[in-house]
Amino acid sequence: MRLVQIAQHADDLDRAAGFYTALLGAPPTARFDPPGLLFFDLGGTRLLLDAGAPTALVYLQVDDVRAALGRLDEIVEVVTEPHVIFHHDDDTLGPAGHDEWQAFIRDSEGNTVGLVSFQRS
Repeated sequence: MRLVQIAQHADDLDRAAGFYTALLGAPPTARFDPPGLLFFDLGGTRLLLDAGAPTALVYLQVDDVRAALGRLDEIVEVVTEPHVIFHHDDDTLGPAGHDEWQAFIRDSEGNTVGLVSFQRS
């Protein structure tokens, strides 16, 4: 079994398309309007932006949380600054010998999005 799709609330698909294109570095893969569905590909998992979807807390892995925030400085509201959330001694939840960095931002639609990176300690 694998995760196929995550739905996230979006009131304005054009605004959300611009935000997520900048965040993900790739354009949407599909749009169906009506009924108002916008899709992005997250490495084989679909991110669906839809006015009818509830808000979800989505965590996205980036190469470096601090660098990602620097690149997105003009378009994101930082909810929680980058910080080490956990050190991985083994491979149970992440790569052994790495610190897990997280930061939280607010997307264009008011949803909180987590950014995650793993840095060798």
